[in-house]
Amino acid sequence: MISQTPLVKVCEIIMGQAPVGSSYNESGEGYALIAGAGDFGEYFPEPKKHTVKPIRVSKLNDLILCIRATIGDLNWSDKEYCLGRGVAGLRPDPEKLDKSYLWHFIQSNKEQLESKGTGSTFKQISRTHIEEWEIPVLPLEEQKRIVAILDKADAIRRKRQQAIALTDQFLRSIFLELFGDPVTNPKGWGLVNFGSVGQLDRGKSKHRPRNDPVLLDGDHPLIQTGDVANSGGYITEYKSTYSDVGLRQSKKWPAGTLCITIAANIANTGILEFDACFPDSIVGFTPNELVTVEYVQAWLGFLQKIIEDAAPESAQKNINLEILRGLVIPLPAIEQQKKFSHIVHHAKSTKEKLASNINEIQTLFASLTQRAFCGELSQIA
Repeated sequence: MISQTPLVKVCEIIMGQAPVGSSYNESGEGYALIAGAGDFGEYFPEPKKHTVKPIRVSKLNDLILCIRATIGDLNWSDKEYCLGRGVAGLRPDPEKLDKSYLWHFIQSNKEQLESKGTGSTFKQISRTHIEEWEIPVLPLEEQKRIVAILDKADAIRRKRQQAIALTDQFLRSIFLELFGDPVTNPKGWGLVNFGSVGQLDRGKSKHRPRNDPVLLDGDHPLIQTGDVANSGGYITEYKSTYSDVGLRQSKKWPAGTLCITIAANIANTGILEFDACFPDSIVGFTPNELVTVEYVQAWLGFLQKIIEDAAPESAQKNINLEILRGLVIPLPAIEQQKKFSHIVHHAKSTKEKLASNINEIQTLFASLTQRAFCGELSQIA
């Protein structure tokens, strides 16, 4: 049984503190400020503001831990940063605790920290929570060996994710090669309004309140804007359902419908792979004989920023059907569009295999981390 050691005994903890507001600037003067997880990148900070009067400062190779809202998020300190009140710096004792071992431990045990959070608006953890958090401290050489194993598994996972991103870039390049930039239309395709190439209508959810229990938990899939935004282009799963009562006040759209978000996340798209309902924050598009749904989806991807900019300024941006129907779409020959759709389907199959592979790696990685912090990786070279 591995003994558990309070983190404070093997790691210096630097609680962030907000500098005086008058010291902030956006001109790059002084120290970059990490106020909270909003300034985090994937691995290294992406700060928006600087301060000339830092109070708490990280050092190179410290871990920066989010302690408010998204508790447990991590970034590496790749230089000195001013630490605001939403973060804490962790500086392991190099003779007792490997910094990457601590990184992996926190990443795989975030729930422990999150469960300690208190507060009504934003959950937050205190210095005491961090200091008393117990970590299995193995001999330093064993820590480094575990890090090497976990880093290798994580690198494989990230390469698969990069392959998926490259597939998306490939499709974008193919679109440009076949059709040219849809904004400038260098190939001189005929132009028509979006509303003339298919049926374009808002989803329905007439009943108020929308979360009335009588509407929910039945047999009819219900798609929300988040499902579209996170679909990766194809909506293959759902989290909510309508009852028969819910269906009667809504509308069920057929598989193959292109879902387009028009509120919050504007102009995100996903093609339904099953019949489903959705609210009026989503528009459904079904193509006529002039276009393929894959062509339209890719075209909208190029126009997303333009569509966002066309949204009226309000507390929550949104667009209406008139804006969508009035968009001008180039109209290449349908055979050319079908060629592109065939390539998209092939790429989709490749992405699905990669995603399945990533899921298997994630499961393996979770198992490895669990075994690692129980001291059960001694048989793995």
